[in-house]
Amino acid sequence: MQFLSRLGLILLWLAAPLVAFAAANKNDPYLLVLRGTGNIVLVVACTVIVTVLLRRGRRGTIAGKLLVMLWCLPPLLMLAAHLKFELRKRDVLSASAAETRQLGSHFMAGYSSFPEVARLAGQGLIGGVYVSRHNIRGRTVEALRDEIAALQDKRRAAGLPPLVVAADQEGGIVGHLAPPLTKVPALATLTGLAPDEQQSKAEEFGRIHGRELAGLGVNLNLAPVLDLKPPQRRNRLDFHTLIGQRAIATDPVVVGTIASAYVRGLEESGVGATLKHFPGIGRVRTDTHHFSANLDTPVKELEATDWLPFREVLAHSRSALMVGHVTLTAVDPDRAASHSKRVVQGIVRDKWGYQGMVMTDDLVMGAIYQNDVCKAVVEAINAGVDMLLVAYDGAQFYRVFACALEGSRQGKLDVAMLRASKGRLAQVFSTEQARASSGLPAPSVTVSLSRTGDSPARDETRTRSR
Repeated sequence: MQFLSRLGLILLWLAAPLVAFAAANKNDPYLLVLRGTGNIVLVVACTVIVTVLLRRGRRGTIAGKLLVMLWCLPPLLMLAAHLKFELRKRDVLSASAAETRQLGSHFMAGYSSFPEVARLAGQGLIGGVYVSRHNIRGRTVEALRDEIAALQDKRRAAGLPPLVVAADQEGGIVGHLAPPLTKVPALATLTGLAPDEQQSKAEEFGRIHGRELAGLGVNLNLAPVLDLKPPQRRNRLDFHTLIGQRAIATDPVVVGTIASAYVRGLEESGVGATLKHFPGIGRVRTDTHHFSANLDTPVKELEATDWLPFREVLAHSRSALMVGHVTLTAVDPDRAASHSKRVVQGIVRDKWGYQGMVMTDDLVMGAIYQNDVCKAVVEAINAGVDMLLVAYDGAQFYRVFACALEGSRQGKLDVAMLRASKGRLAQVFSTEQARASSGLPAPSVTVSLSRTGDSPARDETRTRSR
């Protein structure tokens, strides 16, 4: 028994600093489990341990007193972290009308609390929402549809434009709303078919996704993946990207052909596509969900291979472009592409002439969040990024938006860039897509498209009958 008692004390000494660290960082995305019930469990556990130590007379020695104090610390650190979060949240929610108008439309947030996201939407603090697996788990399609419609009603009542409502329905292993939506095979499964059949099937997959997403009120799909498929070798550090299972093919022509057809099918229902993850993560061995990563390939080689599908699909659709968190070392070795002006403005805007919506990958990913997230937010806005995504942990929206607020108040934001971005966002979604998001019928409408090319893009107007 004495041995077990000593072993227990050793474990308590070892565990105390770890628990204290977790409590102090309870709002970190990696510690999402500590939210809600996790907070209560941790406090109860600490209380029980302190009670047991006191009853066994551990406060009679200096070491015993220190151990008791260590186990009293986690609840206090958790309270301090909670107060810090609430103060930041209050600062964001009390942003002035001018600050909200300037910044709100540039943020898309995931959510778990409808009242909370409804408040953000109604105040104009966000321009979009991201719906995922936890929003549909244990619920009906009708319930989520009604929830999205209620958010759009909030926007209309406040005199604000419709929300961009995004989901992640790639097909294959990534289909965050399937079930209950249809589980569509990965586009990579089409590569063995004849070219005509590839396009026919890809278009059919796009129509299925588009029809079902539009029925929910979702107007933007974060698909397709245009990264080239990497060599068939196992990457032990790739825990979540899994690009080898998500990418379509190694041949950029095949990728462009299948992706273009998929986007055509998607757009038939008024749902926009998002091409990802420029400048490409197929060559990268590191998982940006957790680590920083470099793309060291020369630009000329990327232009002749990895970037061909992006340019092809952008030139023939109204797709948005998602920029990933890899560092394109040949262009800007000091920052990830998602907040690099040399990449976004220099390549995408100036060289390609693309004037559609550019959005970041999730800012809660480790490549950004575990570094200087405020610097990344300010630089992304100044680079010409239109929409900053906070998906995995919607609570981090307050931290990210607070970074933008601070940048604005300190005069660090490029007002001209913000003005240009606001103009692009105003044209991103056609009347057809706005109707899809509100559940209204979509008649023939005029659609403003952004074209790409070697010269600056021009707006072309088309009438689409549906």
